[in-house]
Amino acid sequence: MSEMTILGIESSCDDTGAAVLRGGPGTATVLSSVVVGQNELHAPFGGVVPEIAARAHAEKLDGCVIEALDQAGVSLAEIDAIAVTAGPGLIGGVLSGVMCAKGIAVATGKPLIGVNHLAGHALTPRLTDGVTFPYLMLLVSGGHCQFLLVRGPEDFTRLGSTIDDAPGEAFDKTARLLALPQPGGPSVEAEARNGDPKRFPFPRPLLDRPGCDLSFSGLKTALLRQRDAVMLGDALYAKDRADLCAGFQAAVVDVLREKTRRALELYLAEAPAVPTLAVAGGVAANTAIRGALTDLCAGLGVAFTAPPLKLCTDNGAMIAYAGLERFAAGEADDMTLAARPRWPLDKRAPAALGSGKKGAKA
Repeated sequence: MSEMTILGIESSCDDTGAAVLRGGPGTATVLSSVVVGQNELHAPFGGVVPEIAARAHAEKLDGCVIEALDQAGVSLAEIDAIAVTAGPGLIGGVLSGVMCAKGIAVATGKPLIGVNHLAGHALTPRLTDGVTFPYLMLLVSGGHCQFLLVRGPEDFTRLGSTIDDAPGEAFDKTARLLALPQPGGPSVEAEARNGDPKRFPFPRPLLDRPGCDLSFSGLKTALLRQRDAVMLGDALYAKDRADLCAGFQAAVVDVLREKTRRALELYLAEAPAVPTLAVAGGVAANTAIRGALTDLCAGLGVAFTAPPLKLCTDNGAMIAYAGLERFAAGEADDMTLAARPRWPLDKRAPAALGSGKKGAKA
């Protein structure tokens, strides 16, 4: 089929998403995208509670799918296939989405396509900008941070990744330490605009070592110590909070800029026809990070692209597109499709975050 209509379902963390997409590889159009967040449910706990997230997905998935179909003006009979996040993620949420997709597939007789959530992010530039292979992807989100050389829809080479916290996780923890609202990324960024990034001496982890691996856990610890040093009892002045946020964010920007420069060197050694750096994931919405990477690429003659902000965070459209790429290649799954809490994109690379009975984390 030259043109396909795909229903995409996403439920890997705390956003319930459904979308309808039509087209082919590199030329698809998003007909609808519905995302229902859970911030209010998790706010009292300072972070995502997996059990609460799973229940919310189970309650909201059907409604999201119906709304996405209505907005797109299509019926289930007009859908060519159902794509669903099958991992990695919080297993309860992933399972909710997989079971919903299986139910729709059985009821309609439509093909089922399991999608790696990370592939959804990594292929988003193909959806939004028609980027050609190969390109360099910086995936920065709440749970992941990787440099990926993307040569095809299922051909990913990991050049580096975080060895502990992901940037989004570090932003969330920083917000909790400073009594800022969740999600932490937007809160810390807003505070940082009014702060002095040079006041506090934050470290730039792993910049003294070769390679593209990253580390952000030490930044959180450094911020905790700096916060304790300026607190008066339980009180923290607004200026201190803003300066702490500005210093923390500046450290993250510096680390990502330098590690991206190193990853670009490796990528450019392959002499791609149209050198492109793409950034995706929730942290890609941070304007300071985008600005630094845009300037870096301009200096190296590399095209820079990042999805619209609404497609940076988890959504069904990116899952629908990744499913479209698989379906166009003649691939699909059956009812044995399993929900997976762990699912590395580059299966040849050693585990960056350790490995257990269920396999490598990333």
